[in-house]
Amino acid sequence: MGGIAAQIRHDRARLGIVMMLVTYLFFSFIDTSAKWLVLMGISGVQIAFMRYVGHLAITLVQIGSGGWSWQRFATTHPGLVVLRAGLLITSTVINFFVLKYLSLTITSAILFSAPIIVCALSMPLLGERVGKWRWFAIFLGFAGVLIVVRPFGISVHWSALLAVFNAISFSLYSILTRRLAGAVATQTMQFYVGAIGTLVLLLPAVLTWKTPAGLFDWGLLVGVGAWGWAGHELLTRAHAFAPASALMPYGYSFIIYMSIASYLVFDTIPDGWTLLGASIIVLSGLIIWRRENMHATEHASN
Repeated sequence: MGGIAAQIRHDRARLGIVMMLVTYLFFSFIDTSAKWLVLMGISGVQIAFMRYVGHLAITLVQIGSGGWSWQRFATTHPGLVVLRAGLLITSTVINFFVLKYLSLTITSAILFSAPIIVCALSMPLLGERVGKWRWFAIFLGFAGVLIVVRPFGISVHWSALLAVFNAISFSLYSILTRRLAGAVATQTMQFYVGAIGTLVLLLPAVLTWKTPAGLFDWGLLVGVGAWGWAGHELLTRAHAFAPASALMPYGYSFIIYMSIASYLVFDTIPDGWTLLGASIIVLSGLIIWRRENMHATEHASN
């Protein structure tokens, strides 16, 4: 019986990993579509608005399936919930803006420095202890970001600095998500993200609205919301099949997907420095993941 149970756990974990890989494939569709649309003259604000309209619609359907009640929308931490939503919305808008100037490989590599930034900020903001190995990973990841951004060179557009700010915003969003987990229902937080994003971006989207040129561009604009829904749905389900510690490394598939899309769709081949920097960022993130896994195992055995 023990062997059968172990096989079932293994199969469930493998299914969770497959879901994680498909999740980031859908997320790569979002950024690839956004880059195509901004190059066609559609503003990042308009694309982000469509992204959050879809987010809101999906969340309302999910909440409604459990019965409508004011308590489903209530929170005892309104300030932090609104701040969390604002950080994610800011990150999205900046990301869609910089996609006009940077390759998909560069933006994805910089964004995936977020786990490193989260680790660095977890001590002052969450009171978590950061050991010497994780500090080493933080500085290693910072070196990787410098290689990708090349702030003292001329080969990368200045908007790469905005992409770094984007990663910081997303990191703060992740830290707030950690802090609010258990205190605020996930669907409640998702509702506020969708609702605030829709309301805040509505007027700017209307003022800058440009009707897509054809059905293909319309499909991409609507698809941004659909792929966002599909990605978040699979992401949630994946964590029901496998623990986050097992799934985390597969998130780096996003950089691979973006590199492939950058070449196939935009005929952009990442240079050696970008690939080196991205590899260092991934290595740094894996070191942090490994150390957190070891600490979790030690606590579980005590």
